[in-house]
Amino acid sequence: MEPHASPATKWWQLAFGILCMAMIANLQYGWTLFVDPIDAEHHWGRAAIQFAFTLFVATETWLVPVETWFVDRYGPRVVVFFGGVMIALSWVLNAYAASLFVLYLAAVIGGIGAGSVYGTCVGNALKWFPDRRGLAAGATAAGFGAGAALTVVPIARTIASSGYHDAFLYFGLGQGLVVVLMSFLLRKPVLAGAVKRKVLHLPQSQVDRTPREAVRTPVFWVMYAMFVMVASGGLMAAAQIAPIAHDFKVADVPVSLFGLQMAALTFAISLDRIFDGFGRPFFGYVSDRIGRENTMFIAFSIAAFAVILLLAYGRTPTVFVFATAIYFGVFGEIYSLFPATCGDTFGSKFAASNAGLLYTAKGTAALLVPFGSMVSAAYGWTAVFGLIIALNVAAAAAALAMFVLRPMRLRYLSEPARPESFAAVPAKAV
Repeated sequence: MEPHASPATKWWQLAFGILCMAMIANLQYGWTLFVDPIDAEHHWGRAAIQFAFTLFVATETWLVPVETWFVDRYGPRVVVFFGGVMIALSWVLNAYAASLFVLYLAAVIGGIGAGSVYGTCVGNALKWFPDRRGLAAGATAAGFGAGAALTVVPIARTIASSGYHDAFLYFGLGQGLVVVLMSFLLRKPVLAGAVKRKVLHLPQSQVDRTPREAVRTPVFWVMYAMFVMVASGGLMAAAQIAPIAHDFKVADVPVSLFGLQMAALTFAISLDRIFDGFGRPFFGYVSDRIGRENTMFIAFSIAAFAVILLLAYGRTPTVFVFATAIYFGVFGEIYSLFPATCGDTFGSKFAASNAGLLYTAKGTAALLVPFGSMVSAAYGWTAVFGLIIALNVAAAAAALAMFVLRPMRLRYLSEPARPESFAAVPAKAV
């Protein structure tokens, strides 16, 4: 923690990061609301429009290592400020996009901006909370998962009343402004080397590994493969939930739950964001207690069950709402567990850069989103759901989460550090 910083400082830093994350959530989770309105006006086709989503996720993730390189060296403020400007510009361009080229350009700009904010805030949380990485990463990621929950209904109403152009313009400018203002409040901690103890009985690295060292280890690539498996299914679902609801004939069917009534699709997206937001810190907190791999196994298995439920009974509006909520409630934990596991394994000093490298797995997974659209067009949603189930079951299997990743990490952490590892971590690392 920074010298002379009050004990509450790190909690304020966590809160500022969460708010920034909430402001970029709609770039991913609100996108599904715009797909059909854009297609209705321009007739570009769902697959062509969804390619913009793929470009967004790819640039959001694959450029994070570059953005977090700046964070580790120059602090979070300048990177988040830049991100706020870019996300505002992205949605302003979307508002006036009259061609696929402009739509794709806006997606790339938005991805750069969202990645700058996401990588910075998660990395900063891992550094401020070396003793509660699961909870801190989960709470920060919750801003991204649940941030769209409060704005889904206003965006949907704006689209219905004023058109999707106004929704892009006004919400884009508002979200960007909040991120820019928050950037001035972010600070980086001064770290006194790596964590020298086991926090909450969890194994942690006693040296800070550089990104160069991290990517040379098999454990990094096992985590990467698991991340791709689970993220690909979640991204397919996030991008396709509105088309699925329309094809299942439940999108506009009223659903009454918890004293509220709204169309099944709007209800599902709102509840999905709430469950997603709650699940990220919850599973992060649980993983701080029972271990990262144990929590992964539980969450991935529940995700597979939720998709099976959706496949079997999703044409019932109430089941559609609950099944998607359950799925996203456990899907989002990858954004808390994998950064926390990465921090535990490779240390705090380069936590932003190492977590940023691992986060590129989301970009790799995004390549399967248009593939999901093609599979659904050729074979129906049953084939897409089967693919998602298979990916979650494979990642949840004991062969990966329990019998591969866990012993591999334990062996890696028990190895004596090489001399260059110690050289990379000065006595008072920043």
